[in-house]
Amino acid sequence: MNEWPAALQEIIEDFRDCFDRMERYELLFEYAKRMPYPLPIEDWTEENRVQGCQSEAHVECVIDDDDRFHIHGAADAQLVQGLMAVLAIGVDGLSPNEVAQLTPKFVDEMDVKASLTPSRANGFLNLFEMIRAEAEKHAK
Repeated sequence: MNEWPAALQEIIEDFRDCFDRMERYELLFEYAKRMPYPLPIEDWTEENRVQGCQSEAHVECVIDDDDRFHIHGAADAQLVQGLMAVLAIGVDGLSPNEVAQLTPKFVDEMDVKASLTPSRANGFLNLFEMIRAEAEKHAK
């Protein structure tokens, strides 16, 4: 069953093809380098900081002129940056409505949650909720 946007489904399949935790970490590090819209460090503020994340992680959600959703973000830890990039790539260009309706269950399908420490998993959920809440504000 394909309940995910196409880009996110592709990412899920990339992670499913990994045969162990180390390969999933390596893939996350690869995704970290592919962040579509990096947020420069000078734009990191308390307002765009991901609360509850053990790393410094900052994210801004941008709605373009065509009412398409984009995530600008960065983190000081490659693992967190990779998780952020997965989300950014997975939802890039969707409508705010589509983003607002997503659930974090795709992480279970990627099979990375078991590889994360509880604090990293919690930080990722906070990141996800921050993005989803921002999308809800713009949903029509």
